[in-house]
Amino acid sequence: MKNFDTRTYNISDFIEWNENGHLELSPDFQRRSVWTEKAKSYLIDTIIRGKPIPKILISQRLQGTKNVRIVVDGQQRLRTMLGFYNGDFKISRVHNEEYAGKTFDSLPKEVQNEFLKYELGVDLLFDMPYEDILDIFARINSYTVKLTTQEIYNARYVGYFKQTIFNYGLKYVSYWIDAGILTKANVSRMAEAEMSADLFVSLIDSVRTNKGVETYYKRYEEDEGELPKAKEKFDKIMSYIGAIYPSAELRNTNWKRTPLFYTFFTSIGHSLYGLKGLENTPRPKLSEKLVGKIRVALDEISLKYDEYTEEKDAEIPSEYKDFIYYTRRGTTDTAARIARADFVCKKINSFLAN
Repeated sequence: MKNFDTRTYNISDFIEWNENGHLELSPDFQRRSVWTEKAKSYLIDTIIRGKPIPKILISQRLQGTKNVRIVVDGQQRLRTMLGFYNGDFKISRVHNEEYAGKTFDSLPKEVQNEFLKYELGVDLLFDMPYEDILDIFARINSYTVKLTTQEIYNARYVGYFKQTIFNYGLKYVSYWIDAGILTKANVSRMAEAEMSADLFVSLIDSVRTNKGVETYYKRYEEDEGELPKAKEKFDKIMSYIGAIYPSAELRNTNWKRTPLFYTFFTSIGHSLYGLKGLENTPRPKLSEKLVGKIRVALDEISLKYDEYTEEKDAEIPSEYKDFIYYTRRGTTDTAARIARADFVCKKINSFLAN
């Protein structure tokens, strides 16, 4: 038998209940975790942008002639909304440059109104004893799938690096899926953000292993540092990649393999900007006029890779041995990534010289 109802309330409703003493935010079974100011700002930005957030779960009891709403799940979200309305914190520039540094009262009137009218989905429990509510709370928190490392980073950080890699993952996810580099299944577990983070590290630090990525979340949590310049570089590199291989055509090559796409990206990046870790690697001189020649060089590498790996006893020329070895073993190690990019840049240089 169904003993709950799904309803919709505005943020203004919760503000009114709270001010009248008809909202209980700290029942005994709620977690006592406290959000950082950055995490609070991120939620407020989500609301201001009109994007959805998870539903709130509440129960209620009669107190005199008034209903008191007890929050079963969603305490921190509601505390954040109420705190922002009361002027307890400001919106961070990390999340919204237009309203950076503003409290609720300093927002334009129309934005204030939209905030107050924002609709929250609510599941309302009917006449449940304390023991049953505890049971529901336990059930809610037992359905969670074990988080991937990337999902943990996404939950743990809300600063500049997280916002950058999240936005750029979304910006290029269609190309990466259409090209066969990622699948919709692994994108559902934030593979596009993981890839974006790995590629950004090559631009703000060096061509290196993908281990220790969390360092950059910490480093750029409060300070954007080199990220604005890295964004410009990222876009330029992806524009070259898209010109060389439209997504449907990249799909038919070995460059769709994740380790080799990293090499493709860093090889173009090194050619344009000179990447750390590749100081001893030549930098091909790229231009839009040379896109065709670069494509020929990359096509040959992909075809030779197939030729030398499909036959078990194929004799592999010495110049390809390390490249093939490093596409199969320790593919994300620093040495492997440097060796592959070095090989590709030399090959491109050779074709451009002819």
